[in-house]
Amino acid sequence: MKEFDYIIIGGGCAGLSLAYELEIHKKLTNKTLAIIEPRSEYKRDRTWSFWKVSNHNFDDCVKKNWENFTINLPNKSNHLSCISYPYQSIDSGLFYKKINSKLTENNNIYFFKDLKEINLTNSFIFNSVPTLEKNYNNLWQHFCGVEIETQNNFFDDKIFNLMDFDCDQKKSVHFFYTLPYTKKTALIETTWLSKMNNISEKDYDNQIKDYIENHLNLKKYKILYKEQGAIPLFHPIYEASKNKINIGTAGGMTRLSTGYTFLNIQDHSKYIRENFENISKAKKYKIKKKYQFLDKIFLRVLNKHPEKMSEIFFKMFETSPSTIIKFLSNKSNFLEDLKVILKMPKLIFIRSLFN
Repeated sequence: MKEFDYIIIGGGCAGLSLAYELEIHKKLTNKTLAIIEPRSEYKRDRTWSFWKVSNHNFDDCVKKNWENFTINLPNKSNHLSCISYPYQSIDSGLFYKKINSKLTENNNIYFFKDLKEINLTNSFIFNSVPTLEKNYNNLWQHFCGVEIETQNNFFDDKIFNLMDFDCDQKKSVHFFYTLPYTKKTALIETTWLSKMNNISEKDYDNQIKDYIENHLNLKKYKILYKEQGAIPLFHPIYEASKNKINIGTAGGMTRLSTGYTFLNIQDHSKYIRENFENISKAKKYKIKKKYQFLDKIFLRVLNKHPEKMSEIFFKMFETSPSTIIKFLSNKSNFLEDLKVILKMPKLIFIRSLFN
């Protein structure tokens, strides 16, 4: 079996982002790379959305930018502006096409469907496939989204709805998320923060149908596209290895309080590229410890007091938009952290701190 200098396990967002970063910076000119990905074809299967707090390689894959958004509770709304850090939505179909088109230019890059097809003995491995502990107490962000098209102009495509909370839920956090791409098309998503133990939470189709028809009062529409997934709000099992680095969710690049991963993947890819010549000795790249600490407390509160989370999220966004956006995107300074923390209900968070 053939040997390779480098192997990327998993040709999804993290694996392809790293391969692309290395390729465009000429790090693979005289090196061989194998990408292990079982899928038979690449097509649109995900939507990655985030505030653009740092540059990335995929502006030409952005389906839409927004500079305004809302947070909604049943009895109140908060309208905010994010001009300095626009919210972006990346079409995975465009992302896959761009990267694979570039990678095919390098004859030293190969795709395989199974690790058994190659020799791993002398390779350095980048692994993006997480090993997740089977624990029914772990929290997940699980979701289903559909892109719909209306007959007439219906949406205000200059503003998106980040969170529209269902405050009737007492054991889990549930909200809807709307990204209007045009006046006639939008991605509408039902999102849960829960342990995924309640089967009724996964009745996604009826949840979305009810929201569109009875909350938005939209009766005539058609579904163009559907996606579904689950993001672990806990760190995967990590096994240290001399010749392996975990990337993506497997490498701890998911911000546990939000599920945001895309920009963290890009930052990690840049770090690997910058240290590529001495990668086996490079310091492990991590989301800053302060965010890990704050997320741990936040998730304790979410786990014990899900009924309070809609108000807590709402209060978080009462700080300036740039402050909360930088905080949620791992780019805040101490003063900005403090402004967000002071918006939190003190007693609940103090109790969770010492739990």
